[in-house]
Amino acid sequence: MLRFIIPIVLIFILELYTFFSIRTLTSNKFILIGFWVFTVLVYGIFFYQLTMTQRDNRFNLTTGYAIAMLLTLTVPKIFVFATLFLEDIFRFFCGLFTYFQQNGTVSEAIPGRRKFISQLALGIAAIPFSGFLYGVFKGRYDYRVIKHTMFFDDLPAAFDGYKLTQISDIHAGSFDNKEKLEYAVDLINEQKSDVILFTGDIVNAIAEEMHPWIDTFKRMKAKDGLYSVLGNHDYGFYAYETSAEIEENHKKLEKVHEDVGFNLLMNDKKTIERDGEKLNILGVENWGASSHFPKKGSLKQAAKDVQDGEFNVLLSHDPSHFDYTKMDMPKDKNGNDVIRPTDIVDESNIINFEKKIHLTLAGHTHGMQFGIEIPFLNFKWSPVKYRYPRWAGLYEEAGKYLHVNRGFGVLAFPGRVGIWPEITVIELKKRKKVA
Repeated sequence: MLRFIIPIVLIFILELYTFFSIRTLTSNKFILIGFWVFTVLVYGIFFYQLTMTQRDNRFNLTTGYAIAMLLTLTVPKIFVFATLFLEDIFRFFCGLFTYFQQNGTVSEAIPGRRKFISQLALGIAAIPFSGFLYGVFKGRYDYRVIKHTMFFDDLPAAFDGYKLTQISDIHAGSFDNKEKLEYAVDLINEQKSDVILFTGDIVNAIAEEMHPWIDTFKRMKAKDGLYSVLGNHDYGFYAYETSAEIEENHKKLEKVHEDVGFNLLMNDKKTIERDGEKLNILGVENWGASSHFPKKGSLKQAAKDVQDGEFNVLLSHDPSHFDYTKMDMPKDKNGNDVIRPTDIVDESNIINFEKKIHLTLAGHTHGMQFGIEIPFLNFKWSPVKYRYPRWAGLYEEAGKYLHVNRGFGVLAFPGRVGIWPEITVIELKKRKKVA
């Protein structure tokens, strides 16, 4: 019960402080009453849609917009609260000083709320409010092409200058604009990459979510083809309960990948050859440290035919696979690893794997679809960093590289604020030896 009471109290405090700021600026009863009516309406719509989602056991875009409306109106109120609360601290100490210095009542001693501070609070709140509005209506389709050039000593000479395009986390169930998607696909094709690699979560939960968009995505082209893996949302666990339903959805999802033109890698590899030299594209099914997600990936199985000295690019949806340790695994009350009966228990992380994985491509985090990035200062921050330390961009450890894509689509919140949808282009270069 306490876990429900505390959020309700905190929400009420936010709304109360926002009401105080408005009341300082106007005494119009229609505005003041309208504030509470509108507030109750927003929360009512949100909880109704949440109930519908739980009843149907699947997420829909209407619920996403209810979440967006709630966040757009609630997050700015945190800034109102912070500003007015600081003023209240000042008012309290001023009142305390006045009370002991003069004869009078407590109410006379405490100074009134200043109109300027309320205006300042609402002005500050307008910044995140505008950001969320932009994120919902524009930001979610504001695709950015991010390019990296990576140098390797042992890259086969035939693959010097080889270009990879990575996309991740399509989440087709959250789309509603075909024109914007066609623009994004054109942007992918404009890169003229040798290969296109997709790192999982093609849908939110069910295969049918991708059906309206197959014709759009099947326009993607690359010289050496398109390759893909599955993410945690691609297994049907979030929509279905019986193994028969999950298996049926899985078959449909495999067909979706085929229809788009993806070569779906499920703990497998494909080898691209040029002038007698090889580059391996390995793909594992989902493997993550969280107990909420299926662990069906096996790096050992995918790399079983990899020979020493070959150059390897791995697709693995969850970046925690890169450097997880057994201690990262969630435990039950008896201290045992939380594993589904259908999970594959392969505890090979990528950094310490017996065969060298030169470059791992992952997604999954979406950069939380919210954060701050200042490229020229090399600064990036998102709350998701406290759950996934490697959450966006390039990382290197022990001579092995990980790239985490910020995601192509959106999930739950149908918008992006500061963390834009990403199309990654990586050019592989052979490092020249200096005599």
